[in-house]
Amino acid sequence: MVALGKRLLVEGAGTAWLVFVGCGSIVLNTPAAQQGYGTPEVALAFGLALAMAHYMFYGLSGAHFNPAVTVGFAIAQRFPIRDLLPYLAAQILGAIAGAALLAYVASGRPGFELTASEFGANGFGDHSPSDYQFHSALATELALSFAFVLVSLMVRSRRSLKSIAPLVIGACLMLVYMVSIPVTNGSVNPARSTGQALFVGNWALDQLWLFWAAPMSGGVAAGALFSFLWGKPAGRAAAALSREHREAA
Repeated sequence: MVALGKRLLVEGAGTAWLVFVGCGSIVLNTPAAQQGYGTPEVALAFGLALAMAHYMFYGLSGAHFNPAVTVGFAIAQRFPIRDLLPYLAAQILGAIAGAALLAYVASGRPGFELTASEFGANGFGDHSPSDYQFHSALATELALSFAFVLVSLMVRSRRSLKSIAPLVIGACLMLVYMVSIPVTNGSVNPARSTGQALFVGNWALDQLWLFWAAPMSGGVAAGALFSFLWGKPAGRAAAALSREHREAA
């Protein structure tokens, strides 16, 4: 059994890695640097970052790195409720740390101004990469968060897929971002949105509520559907969950 403190440290570190690599592919590759990266490259960066972190840390913390995933697993009765708030706090702090490191690196480019940069933050309306309005952003984030959390639950619940689960979940995130980047700059992760919004401030903080409400609602819906269809884990599956997700604090 892994102590709660170690699991929280791992969740924070994994979330920081995801934010630094994924958002870094947006922020550090500007038009002055090889014309910047497009949607496929950014989506690939997020997907590979998640797959690598999952391979490294799944056995320690369950490799959520996303409040919507943690809530979905809790609703589906695959994660202990008592650890829910500590996990969310660790993920948020990790995202802030990743954003802080990214801001420090980006500040080394002549002419870079954090206040004048969108810094990979999520937004809609005037702050959507393609000017998508509120209703489009809401529908996109809600639907894709639901799909991503449900895929995560289904893949991780099947022991036969355990060896390829990181690749499947990373590929799913890549597909999610290929669709959502043009609309909202790609969230599906409230922690990822919070870290960037805190550094951008102003409009990013004003719109941050959507990137909590939609992904968390999608995660809750996915967890509820999974629980309805498959119910509580039983037998050896329950024992495995006890080892991986229900460690005594």
